[in-house]
Amino acid sequence: MNDLNLIRKDPALARAGFRDRGGRYAPALEDLIALDSRHLELLKEVEALRARRNALSQEMGKAKAQKDQARFDSLMGEVAAGKAAMAGKDAALAELAAKVRDAALGLPNIPHPSVPVGAGEQDNPVVRASAAPKTPQGKPLDHQSFGEKLGLLDGAAAARLSGSRFSLWRGAGSRLMRSLISFLLDLHTSEHGYQEAWVPALVRPEIMEGTGQLPKFAADLYQIAATEAEKTETLFLIPTAEVPLTNLVREQILPEAALPMKLTAYTPCFRQEAGSYGKDVRGLIRNHQFDKVELVWVTRPEDSAAALESLTGHAEEVLKRLELPYRVMELCTADLGFASCKTYDLEVWMAGEGRYREISSCSNCGDFQARRMNARFRRAGGKGAVELVHTLNGSGVAVGRLFAAILEYGQQPDGGLAIPRALVPYFGADRIAPQAA
Repeated sequence: MNDLNLIRKDPALARAGFRDRGGRYAPALEDLIALDSRHLELLKEVEALRARRNALSQEMGKAKAQKDQARFDSLMGEVAAGKAAMAGKDAALAELAAKVRDAALGLPNIPHPSVPVGAGEQDNPVVRASAAPKTPQGKPLDHQSFGEKLGLLDGAAAARLSGSRFSLWRGAGSRLMRSLISFLLDLHTSEHGYQEAWVPALVRPEIMEGTGQLPKFAADLYQIAATEAEKTETLFLIPTAEVPLTNLVREQILPEAALPMKLTAYTPCFRQEAGSYGKDVRGLIRNHQFDKVELVWVTRPEDSAAALESLTGHAEEVLKRLELPYRVMELCTADLGFASCKTYDLEVWMAGEGRYREISSCSNCGDFQARRMNARFRRAGGKGAVELVHTLNGSGVAVGRLFAAILEYGQQPDGGLAIPRALVPYFGADRIAPQAA
């Protein structure tokens, strides 16, 4: 959630930020500004009436002590008039405050001034890239076809069990997935300094709201009604481990010494992909259930820009170790995610498609999520006011897409698959042989 005080102080800056995001949020911003103005006006009126009521109460006490019945009766009449004037105003104030909060929750983060202005993904500049992909011998198969040919993937079985946009791994394919997860977690915990967590896959609505999934992306979420001890509550399947990891600091005041906090977790993730009808129905690119190793940072405000560079470098190291061609893109203003003020996307080369595909999105959310979660810290010494932390997150990386990239880039002339050298200690072999005809 954006800082309302900043919007009040400089609405032109907010208007420019949402204009650069593509303009679709401009009407919602104007609604927020109008609601907030009405709320502030009513708040001033109510506070003035409350102040007058308190003053009258003191004067009535004096009149009673002085046995001035005429003065007391006059003040009582004024109190009665004040009560009549207040009738309904507290309720109206609470209703307006709720509307202001709802309007603020529906608006995305304002882009950082360093983000390039652009109209869409075509305006995202390449920050850096690895060596060019090697030229394959012949046309590589797409990962689904090649995985099924090797007996690693079973799309038909997944469809029978769950329908479209689900995947099933078998045999060496399952072992390769397990190897990737272990490799990623070991790299990030042992070399990059992250603390591993094993988190719930179901969370409450306020946890989704804290990181920005609700209310904006409700259509993409899976939810269930959970009943326990005759009490029913709504729970949501997590779309990313960012949600529970970041919310670990919800409603907390952290000591400065605890920052930066670096967390990682492997989880299955669940998304309905409501807005992607007809896109990437086949394969591992856009599934309803998928796997990720997530990276989360919690930092002091002055450290978050540098933290984004480190976080991106940690995700990038995965692709370097696995010897996969990739490039790093900086997202322009119109392509930023909802909660992000600055983002780098890592795109891996998909040899079967002959193009790059996103495999990690590394974002600095500033204090946007912290304000929604009320996540704060206190400077060393403990005497100053508390401040909002900054939060960052990134895929480190999406495991299914990593599996797909390895399948497409590692195809051998004999029909087998080369296992990246960094994975051999985990997988136990340097290749998967083609199946006998």
